[in-house]
Amino acid sequence: MLEAYLPIFVLLGIAAVLATALMIISRVLGPHRPSAPKLKPYESGMDPIGDAKERYSVSFYMVAMEFIVFDLEIIFVYPWAVRYQELGFGTFFAVMIFICILTLGLIYTLKKESKNFEITKQSTLQ
Repeated sequence: MLEAYLPIFVLLGIAAVLATALMIISRVLGPHRPSAPKLKPYESGMDPIGDAKERYSVSFYMVAMEFIVFDLEIIFVYPWAVRYQELGFGTFFAVMIFICILTLGLIYTLKKESKNFEITKQSTLQ
């Protein structure tokens, strides 16, 4: 039984040895000159300022939801489109329902974001 898994264990062992060897070689042969700016935390090109528990705007989450909607659409619709002719009308109907649900999700996030934008705009004008 274990003979079937032997190649996987060998591959994992080779990968672990190679990764460890490359890290050690990099550390020994590479330059190592730490300085204060190099050791400072780095976040997305900006210096981290303030508390880590800051609240994010709701629009940040709405954009993330839109991104997820588009990712789901691509992940499920593209393979279907490639094999469209082989799958028949039932699959076409199911994919159209799926696209309608995703479109409703997109409309929901866009409506929510526009409401949040109006609230933010009004609060900054006052």
